[in-house]
Parts: sequence; C-alpha cells; structure tokens
Amino acid sequence: MSQKPINNIIDKAIHSGPYPKIRDWRKLPADKLTRAERVMRFGESYCFVPEGALVGKNIVLSEFQQAFFYCVYDNEYKTKKAYLSIARKNAKSATIAIIILAHLVGPEAKHNSQIISGARSRDQAALVFKLASKMVMQSPELMKVVKIIPSSKALIGLPRNVEYKAIAADGSTAHGLSPVLAILDEVGQVRGSQDDFIDAITTSQGAHDAPLLIAISTQAPNDNDLFSIWLDDAKNSKDKCIVSHVYEASKDCDVMDEKEWKRANPALGIFRSYEDLKDQAVKAERMPSSENTFRNLCLNQRVEANNPFVSRDVWSSNGEMPESLVGKRVYAGLDLSSVNDLTALVLVSDDGDVVPYFWLPADGLSEKSKSDRVPYDVWAKDGYLLTTPGRAIEYEYIAEYLRSIFDTFDIVKLAFDRYNMRFLKPYLEKAGFTEDELERFIEMGQGFVSMSPAIRELESSLLSKKLKHGNNPVLTMCASNASVIIDPAGNRKFTKQKSTGRIDGMVSLAMAVSMMPESIEQGDFDGFLMNPVAVQ
Repeated sequence: MSQKPINNIIDKAIHSGPYPKIRDWRKLPADKLTRAERVMRFGESYCFVPEGALVGKNIVLSEFQQAFFYCVYDNEYKTKKAYLSIARKNAKSATIAIIILAHLVGPEAKHNSQIISGARSRDQAALVFKLASKMVMQSPELMKVVKIIPSSKALIGLPRNVEYKAIAADGSTAHGLSPVLAILDEVGQVRGSQDDFIDAITTSQGAHDAPLLIAISTQAPNDNDLFSIWLDDAKNSKDKCIVSHVYEASKDCDVMDEKEWKRANPALGIFRSYEDLKDQAVKAERMPSSENTFRNLCLNQRVEANNPFVSRDVWSSNGEMPESLVGKRVYAGLDLSSVNDLTALVLVSDDGDVVPYFWLPADGLSEKSKSDRVPYDVWAKDGYLLTTPGRAIEYEYIAEYLRSIFDTFDIVKLAFDRYNMRFLKPYLEKAGFTEDELERFIEMGQGFVSMSPAIRELESSLLSKKLKHGNNPVLTMCASNASVIIDPAGNRKFTKQKSTGRIDGMVSLAMAVSMMPESIEQGDFDGFLMNPVAVQ
C-alpha cells in the first residue's frame, strides 16, 4: 500500500476513529516501511515484556498501539501533540517505554537531544523508568548502547548522546530542560484547568522545530480538569496536528456489560486480565462506593469520584447481633471530636463482633437533634448514645471510660485520629494507663494514604459478611452518611454526603478493622502514641 492511502486512512482516524491496523508491515522489507512501521519494528525486535506472565518474551504490539503509532508518526500534518486515553492495565507504561527507547537509540533518535517523562508522583515516574530499564537489561543489543543511571532515573543513548530522564511533580521541576520529546504519564490526575509542573514541561519544548508532546492517561473525572480540556479541544478543533485516541465505555452503561469493557480496554484478553476486570466489575455492582472508581479507572469514563460507601442491602446483610467481646481479642478505632461534635469508639473482635460507643455533650442535646435532624435525645435514653457533662466533650470523661474498656476487654490495638489526641493523652496518663497500654494506641492519619487501605479492608469485610453490627442506629446513621472521595492516585477516604451528616462511627469502624492482623500491611500505618510522626 502506498504512503498516500495510508495518510488518507490516518487522516480519518486522528481524532474520531476507528483506529485501524493499516497493513501487515511485519512482512515488509526495511526499505518499504513507513516511519511508524520502523518504530514498531524496533519495538518488537529489541524490546521484551518487562514483567508479568510473559516476561522475557518479545513485545507484540496490539492493534490499538499500532493505530496510535501510525497516527503519531505517519501523520502528514506532523503531529505536535498526541493523546492516548485508555483504562488502567492496558500496557500504558510499557507503551511509553517503547516510545522512549525508540527516541533514545531507535529510528527516532536525534543527536544530543533530550527526552523526559513526567508523572504526578515519584513512584509513578519511577515506574516508567524501571520498565524502560528492564527492557534494556533484557536485550543484549540495547545493553551495548544504553547506559542506565538509577540514581537520577536516567538513560543515556550512547550512539547519538540522547538523554532520557523521568521527573515527578512532587520532586525536581521541569525548569531548565529542553526536551524534543516529552511524555506525560497520567495527566488525568491533574485537578483543575492548570498545573505548574505541566506548564513547565510544555513551555520547555519551544527551542525545537518539531517537538512532540505525548500524554497517555485514564480520563480525568471532570470536564473542567486539564486532560478533559485537552481532549475536548482536540475533538472540537479537529486540529490535524493533534492526535487524540480515546477508548471509553458509553455513558451510563451497565458495569457488567462486557462489550463496554472492551471499548475501554482494547487489550482485554491479551495483556489485560479478563478475570481481574470481571472481579472489579462484580465488586462495583455490589458496592456503590466502588462503582465510580471502576467507571473512571476501568471504563475510562469521566466520573466524579464521590459516591456512597455502602448500600443499604450490604449494610443490612451484616446486621446480625454481635456476641460478647469478653475473652476475645479486640481491636478498636477512636475518632475524637472537637468541642460539641460526635465522638466515636468502635470495637471489633476477631469474630467480627462490632460494639460501638458514641458520645455527645449532654447540654444542648435536644437542639443538636433538631439541627442534625436525627434523634440523639432518643438514642441517649435508649442507651445507644452516651453523654458527657456540659456543652463540650470532656476528654477526662472519655479517658476514664477507655480505662474501663481496657479493664473489661483484651484490647490488642487502638487506632486513633491524632488531631485531638494531644488533649486526651494527659487524661489517659491520669487515668492510670501503663506504658505497655499506651503503646497499644496506634496513631493513624485521616488522609488518603492511611485511610485507603482501611476502607479497602472494611469494604472487603462488609462484602464478605464478616461483621455483626446489630444495626446499631447511631452507627447505621454514620454508614448512611458516609461517601468516599478519590485522590489522583486512586486512594480513598471518607467524606460526608451532607454538611450535617455524621460519619465518625464509620471512620472508627474502618480504623478498627484495619488494626486486625490480616488487614495490616507493611508501611500502611506508622507511629505510636509517643511518636509525633505519622502517615498523612
């Protein structure tokens, strides 16, 4: 097939798709290959699968990758920017690594040039560098011509003195660089319409006649986020110098629709695990808190990551009455309030028995019932809610109650929100807590990094019907109010669905479950009561 027909097909595929496999280039002699085909032949000849079940085998490019390469490199309008938006686990980082190596020592290498890949975090930046390095180390030919510098996450292409560096937004900046090729990894994580780190990268390419910017990412949640603005501009402007390939499921599709899975995951069944995707879809269908995460990361949809944590049915399925905690190993979560808000302590046994305690100031309880529109006064009379004297939470009272809890039950660990702990600690010492007992108090941050593993474990326990909370009305209220929000890295933490809603009980329950032996992972939690440093 001649170059002109190829360009005619590419012209139609730059933005809207479908993105076709043009021809069987693998059978063509080298002098008959297009620019894109030379890049692809380089990738399949010298790059090997860096990890996973097929590790060590030659890369075989899927049709969607080939289509992207054709549109980027064989575009007669000379591509300046290229966007590939695709669901997670579709070899996004491996695709980036192949492009990097093609520009480092392959057919796209230019003398004394610079390549960078930029990511939101050091870990994400390191991932791309590690994949590219592994590809080099598995290839005897590449090892001869590429120098790996792990300390600075850099590769040097020796034949033409090309330098590649992986940089992160939370590390060194992009100022002072001048890359002919810049690749942005997971730019969909940027919230809002502007980002200083990305601005520094995009403006750093001005010294080159034909610079190339490539962004490969899942979609951003909102239309007003940076990557959404880029994708919409490419679609609406029809700028032929911008290649934009978006693989996404249809809006409002059923999460169990396998045809929609394929729309967002073109590598499904090839190097995207069908079983893994199915498991996540089933979880999203059963657990509302997981649905938006699944839609954003696995179906590549623009979805606000704020959803109810647990459905009424799932919560009710764990409503069996708890048994006595006496004689059992018990784990606890304590969410201390400030002034006149709800304080929550939740105990969970190895058998999944859930026993919660809640406190509010006695004075003004009726008024607070009216303002929050929940029957705190009734719950107090029925024994579901405890009160402290006065109009503010008395930490001395809480400390004395904790003393009785420790005397009654075998408290193995108690996770606490450190925010108000400095006020409680002196009263714990006054109440007679020993040094050994104080060491059982585990400081736990309330940010995304700390709470995400805890929420995951609580979610798993609820789905598996491992808990018995007895439908405690205060805890059930907290469950109905709790939503989750997601940070750019996919971590989750609790938030309220409404301003007056209380979620303290769910926070405490998640902390308690996270303290159980099978839940704790190395590095998830850090710091004890006596240690001021903790995970954010």
